[in-house]
Amino acid sequence: MSEDEPTRRLPALDKEAAPADPPRPGAARRAPAHGRAGRFWSSRRIPAAIVALVLLAAAGLLLYDVAAVRTGRPAMAWRKRLAAELATRHLDDPWVLGAAAAAVLIGLWLILLALTPGLRGLLPMRRTAPDVRAGLDRKAAALVLRDRAMEVPGVRSVQLSVRRRKAKARTVSHFRELDEVRTDLRAALGEGLQQLGLARRMGLSVRVRRPKKR
Repeated sequence: MSEDEPTRRLPALDKEAAPADPPRPGAARRAPAHGRAGRFWSSRRIPAAIVALVLLAAAGLLLYDVAAVRTGRPAMAWRKRLAAELATRHLDDPWVLGAAAAAVLIGLWLILLALTPGLRGLLPMRRTAPDVRAGLDRKAAALVLRDRAMEVPGVRSVQLSVRRRKAKARTVSHFRELDEVRTDLRAALGEGLQQLGLARRMGLSVRVRRPKKR
């Protein structure tokens, strides 16, 4: 480039960056239009495996005994006794009532497992994409909020627990006024809950006390 040729600036540098549009009030709190973020359902592998194994063992033993009787062998002692007990015991017998109550309780337990989602330790997050679902472990959420609480001046220790609908913080403060620490904690933890991106708005409970005197 010759010295007489004027230098040119890049067009991108000549133009000032256009200011971004200010966010509209309530835009960040608006629910996403990608479906409802419901709870995650557990596959219930352990209860299903236990029920399947028990039924398989009972059916296999019964079929083996029936096949043995068909071939001319005597029936097993347990089946003879079971048939005799069913033939002689009345419906109001305590053993019959106890067995019926146990069967009803097991059935209700299985129905409860089938109708409830499970995975209580996983909190659903807001859906930002139509085909993506995300969840946050409650222990991880409690750890993040605990770190936020420890940044508040005057906080000495924090015991923080996160449940499905509410977060509870028990704090020990060794200086500053308790009301001021409580106010700052509510602000910090409230902002932390919003930044977690949970689908359901969670309540917050904050308790602040002085350390015990030795």
